[in-house]
Amino acid sequence: MTEIKRSADLPLTVRPVVALSDHYPAGLVDDFHSHERAQLSYACSGVISVSTDSTTFVLPPNRAIWIPAGCRHMVSCRHDVDLNVLYIDPTLPNQPNVCRVFDMPLLARALIQEILTFDHEYDETGREGRIVRLLIEEIQRVPEVPLSAPMPHDRRLRRVCDQIVAQPSDQRDLDELAKLAGMGRRTFTRTFREETGMAFAMWRQQIRLMAAISMLAEGQPITNIAYEVGYESPSSFTAMFHRVLGVAPSHYAREHPRPN
Repeated sequence: MTEIKRSADLPLTVRPVVALSDHYPAGLVDDFHSHERAQLSYACSGVISVSTDSTTFVLPPNRAIWIPAGCRHMVSCRHDVDLNVLYIDPTLPNQPNVCRVFDMPLLARALIQEILTFDHEYDETGREGRIVRLLIEEIQRVPEVPLSAPMPHDRRLRRVCDQIVAQPSDQRDLDELAKLAGMGRRTFTRTFREETGMAFAMWRQQIRLMAAISMLAEGQPITNIAYEVGYESPSSFTAMFHRVLGVAPSHYAREHPRPN
């Protein structure tokens, strides 16, 4: 079959699922856009950040993100990223209707690798069609992982949040951040909770956790990660990590090893 290198090269008439292998260079920023088809991106190596109008996600290796058709999103990556991408007809049944990040079990990964070999005019009623339908069923049953955080719609708050997502180690306190937003402290905290459903301190902790999980996936030392995401010591970082995820970061790294 003719190999597709970019989503822009997708043929005009294709089957319900078209797959391609892609590479994002370090520093890439793909501004807000959307697709007519749903998108399933599986990170083989490297870490991707994906932001929608309402949520920000982190996608480490061996995880996948589902982006429904028509969902505006922006993609960025600090380092080189290799991934497999599937574009899926939104009329196929059993699809998730919201963005979500999830682990990719071996079966789902094997199904994606098989779909990558399909001709673009594969037999929808035969083996290929059954594999496509099985993959979508598997995606529905895989639980999400805690790699997302809500984003406010208020432009003043969004400006603050975008800066913290870009730099999780930002140590500015509430008074400084409220001033950055052009709001009083009380207005900032009240509006932030109304917009996100979370207290700002819990939201910032989630952003730091997401960044930490990404760095663990890159194989970075825990001590470096602790300081990079804004903690004063590795012990305080480890305590937060264990409190939220129930395991120490070293245990998490062993259970989710960096792929070869």
